[in-house]
Amino acid sequence: MEASKREYIRRYHKHELERENQCSSTLVKHINAPVHIVWSLVRRFDQPQKYKPFISRCVVKGNMEIGTVREVDVRSGLPATRSTERLELLDDNEHILSIRIVGGDHRLKNYSSIISLHPETIEGGRIGTVVIESFVVDVPEGNTKDETCYFVEALINCNLKSLADVSERLAVQDRTGSP
Repeated sequence: MEASKREYIRRYHKHELERENQCSSTLVKHINAPVHIVWSLVRRFDQPQKYKPFISRCVVKGNMEIGTVREVDVRSGLPATRSTERLELLDDNEHILSIRIVGGDHRLKNYSSIISLHPETIEGGRIGTVVIESFVVDVPEGNTKDETCYFVEALINCNLKSLADVSERLAVQDRTGSP
């Protein structure tokens, strides 16, 4: 891993494993779109369904400030129908969003995540984005740390792929001026 990514992780992705039965991981995705376009999607705590394919609906309770809670409906196919999530951090200058799951009918207990965006130069000298997402979560009874991390990583990877697809489509529209 490049030194810059290690530094971003060290600086922005601090998770304390508070209990023995927790797991944590960090994922990295390169997106061929500038930070401002990617951030315009990620920062929308009130509209995660714009790029998260497993979310069908979101209702926010509050004013988009720290402590605001959202109720999300989860699409069928996952072992849940809803999740209650609290906004922990929204930093428009550093491009960092952090959430904590505080309820729902799923097994992701004590889940918290941090997502940060960082500019990078990509092919042709254009500006792209490095997205880093990290999490910590309790390991449910009857599962191993590896199984739990694998499941959460698969969900995050799917979300990051969708974020890349939507962002890159918006970047092309932005460059060409097409709707």
